[in-house]
Amino acid sequence: MKKIYNPERNTWSEILKRPTQTVADIEGTVLDVFKEVKAEGNKAINRYTKKFDKVSLDSILISEEEIDKAKQLVSEELKEAIVLAKSNIEAFHAAQKTDRISVETTNGVSCWQEKRPIQKVGLYIPGGTAPLFSTILMLAVPANIAGCAEIVLCSPPDTEGKINPAILYTANLCGVTKIFKVGGIQAIAGMTFGTETIPQVYKIFGPGNQFVTVAKQLATKFGVAIDMPAGPSELLVVADDTANASFVASDLLSQAEHGKDSQVILVSTSKELISAVEKEVTSQCDVLPRKEIAEAAIANSKLIYVENDKEALELINEYGPEHFIVCVANQDYYIDNIMNAGSVFIGNYTPESAGDYASGTNHTLPTNGYAKQYSGVNLDSFMKSMTFQKISEEGIKRIGNAIEIMAEAEGLQAHKNAVTLRLNSL
Repeated sequence: MKKIYNPERNTWSEILKRPTQTVADIEGTVLDVFKEVKAEGNKAINRYTKKFDKVSLDSILISEEEIDKAKQLVSEELKEAIVLAKSNIEAFHAAQKTDRISVETTNGVSCWQEKRPIQKVGLYIPGGTAPLFSTILMLAVPANIAGCAEIVLCSPPDTEGKINPAILYTANLCGVTKIFKVGGIQAIAGMTFGTETIPQVYKIFGPGNQFVTVAKQLATKFGVAIDMPAGPSELLVVADDTANASFVASDLLSQAEHGKDSQVILVSTSKELISAVEKEVTSQCDVLPRKEIAEAAIANSKLIYVENDKEALELINEYGPEHFIVCVANQDYYIDNIMNAGSVFIGNYTPESAGDYASGTNHTLPTNGYAKQYSGVNLDSFMKSMTFQKISEEGIKRIGNAIEIMAEAEGLQAHKNAVTLRLNSL
C-alpha cells in the first residue's frame, strides 16, 4: 500500500482518485450490446452469454426443479445463517415504513402524501468469483416489504450453465418471482427492454463490475430508473492509537478481496498505527484464498497520515466513501460531522462485514464518490411518493385569487380560467 504523509490539499483529488475506467471507455461496448438485445431479444442474450460466460443455454429461465435441487445443496448451517440475516434485514427495513402525511394547508385545502410500491423491479446479482447471495437479501427483502408485485432477478451462469445454489435458495426464500441465467451488460439490457422471456422492469437494482455499472447508467436513457451508480467496492477506515491494527487490516482486506478494481484507504493520525497495519495487511493477505485479487486491490490503495481529526474528516468528506469505519477515541466528532458516506461502522467491534451480511442495514451503497449525492438502498428505494389534494368550495375561494394573479403573471391564461370559472360558479 502506498504511504502518504501530510498531503497538501491541492493534491487530494489526485490521491483519492478511484482506479476505475470512465463511462467513455466502456460506453461504446455497452451501447452495442443494448442495440442488439433491443432488436433481437433472447437471440442476442444467448449470443453474449456464450461469448462472455462460455456456455450455451437451452433456457435462461430457472425452473422449479432447479430451485428444488438448490435447496438440497445448501447446508443447514448456511440456511440458518441466511434466515437470521433475513430476519434482521426485515426488522430494520420494516421500521422504515411511514404513515400517510396529511395537512390542511388552509381551510378547505387538504393535501396528503402516500407511498406506493414500484410494480416491477429488476435485481442484478453478481456471480463469477463471488456469488453474492447476500445481495438478494438486501434487495428482495425490502422489495417485498414495499409490496413490489414483480421481482425479476438476473445472475450470470457458470460454465456448466448453473447458478450457485445459495443464490437460488435465497431468491426463492425472499419471494423473487422469476430468476434468469443472464449476466453482465446483456442482463441489464434484457431488463431494460424486455425480451421474449425477460420482463421489462421499471427500476434496476444491484452492484456489478464497471461494465454493469455503465450499463445501468445507460439504461436510464431508455426510461428505466436505477438505484444508484454502484460499482467496485471501496472502504475507508479512520483510526488512531486506540484502534486494533489487526482488526483494521482485516477490514481493509475484506473489501480488497471483492475485486482487483476495489480500493481501500486508511486515514490515521498515528504513524505507529500505519506501520502496524501495513505489517498486518501483508501477513493476513498471505493466507487468503483470494490473495491474488486482494493484492491487486491493495496496489490501488493508500495509507494516509494527517496531523489531526479536523483534517482527516475534511479529507474523508472529500472522498465520500461507500463504507466508512470509525476506530478513534473521539468517535463522536466523526459521527456528528461526516457528510458523505454510504454506511458508517463505529468502534473496534463493528466490522464492515456485519453490514454486508447480518446486522440489518443494507449493503447496496453508492461508490465512486456518489455518496455525496446518493443514499444507499432502503425501503423508499422501492417506493414512490404520490401527492393528493382535495379542495372544497371554501378552499378555492381562499386560494383562487392568488392562483389567478400568479397564472396571469406567467402568461398562462388557461390556468387562470380554470380557477376563474370555478370562482364565478360560486
